[in-house]
Amino acid sequence: MKNGKIWQDLNGNDIQAHGGCIINYGGKYYWYGENKGQDNCPGTTRVDVIGISCYSSDNLIDWKYEGLVLKSDKTDEKNPLHTSKVVERPKVLYNSKTNEFVMFLHLDNADYNFSHIGIAVCDKPDGEFELVNVCQPNNHDSQDMTVFADDDGSAYLIHTKDRDATINIDELTDDYKSFTGLHMSAMIDQYREAPAVCKYEDTYYMVTSGCTCWEANSALYSKSPDIMSDWRLIENPCVGENYRLTFNGQCSYIFKADGKYYIVLDHWIPDNLQKSGYSILPIEFENGKMTVAWKDEWLGI
Repeated sequence: MKNGKIWQDLNGNDIQAHGGCIINYGGKYYWYGENKGQDNCPGTTRVDVIGISCYSSDNLIDWKYEGLVLKSDKTDEKNPLHTSKVVERPKVLYNSKTNEFVMFLHLDNADYNFSHIGIAVCDKPDGEFELVNVCQPNNHDSQDMTVFADDDGSAYLIHTKDRDATINIDELTDDYKSFTGLHMSAMIDQYREAPAVCKYEDTYYMVTSGCTCWEANSALYSKSPDIMSDWRLIENPCVGENYRLTFNGQCSYIFKADGKYYIVLDHWIPDNLQKSGYSILPIEFENGKMTVAWKDEWLGI
């Protein structure tokens, strides 16, 4: 898999898993993402909503297409999953208490004035998810987002608010389908987006992107000893050619495989979104510093 390029599944078709996440369940990896497998709408940098794709793999290299696990609606224009809407950045958590897979989505109108979260559930990782909640978390607008489950099973939605000016962290209820009301704001008026979160030893790390629309910019990471306390911006974790542009990509998700953390990047092609590529890069931690070094190829595990 050449990093920075569009990848193919086992059938030779382009992998359509943009803005997504990779999880490990039952010894298998599942990759969820936006299916953008058609031409852009004329004169725009968007495609009509197709749905959320799922792929499975044993080695993070050979990906089997499992189909659309959340499909768009083609008839009801009021449905938040209607083809004319925006359905972005799917993230999935497995809830061991309910034995459900819970998917979180950024739901919006084409003009981005809706700014809601969608929550969908399924009893298996590659089954058909059902949308069960559409809301603004703790009455805040929400756009770019990710999710994080801590060691004790508590889970959090991390999302932009105030038109991307601020990052908000909202605690989820035990079933992951709603919010407890506990929340806090971080990086106030810093205009960061595309958050991705992990925990290494006793410290939480968050990688974010600047707000430059489709143009690449410098990633920054922040860290905190407590996910609900103050987050401090540190520096760009990237090293290597084009490190100031996050290797011409944008962070999407951080996942763990064989005890090591990796970051997924999207390489957006705004006038041909279906050909946007991917990278997976290893993350290193040393003396509290996070580093992401460029590698030309992803070799799996």
